[in-house]
Amino acid sequence: MHLAQINIARCRAPLDSPVMREFVEQLDALNHLAEASPGFVWRLKTDSGNATSIRVYDDPLIMVNLSTWRDAETLKAYAYKSGHIAALKRRRDWFEKLEGPTLALWWVAAHEVPTAMEGRRRLELLATNGPTSEAFNFQALFAPPSAL
Repeated sequence: MHLAQINIARCRAPLDSPVMREFVEQLDALNHLAEASPGFVWRLKTDSGNATSIRVYDDPLIMVNLSTWRDAETLKAYAYKSGHIAALKRRRDWFEKLEGPTLALWWVAAHEVPTAMEGRRRLELLATNGPTSEAFNFQALFAPPSAL
């Protein structure tokens, strides 16, 4: 089993604007850091190497990040204990605060590649039902099922 994660953010301005310049300039480095991190399995990306053009909401300013990891510990280590933390601390410079969950976690079979629309569905489940084995967060982790 692998841990799938989706997180969304609403940009304060289009990616080509001066407001988003510093974020865009470090995006490749953050993606490479994730891929080199222990426990990383897969991430959603286009041929350009990132997911900034992938839309799962009507709002063109909502970005999606979707990836799979070996477990919650390795994902947390990347998110909160690597060079990623510097960008995370500055997220309010680039992204608006959204209502409802912006991160959802769920377990997938090791060979499964989740889709962005599946991630959106998991965010909606988390918003509607709170943390369950189908969609949860770091504050309410669920153990992986024995088999899917």
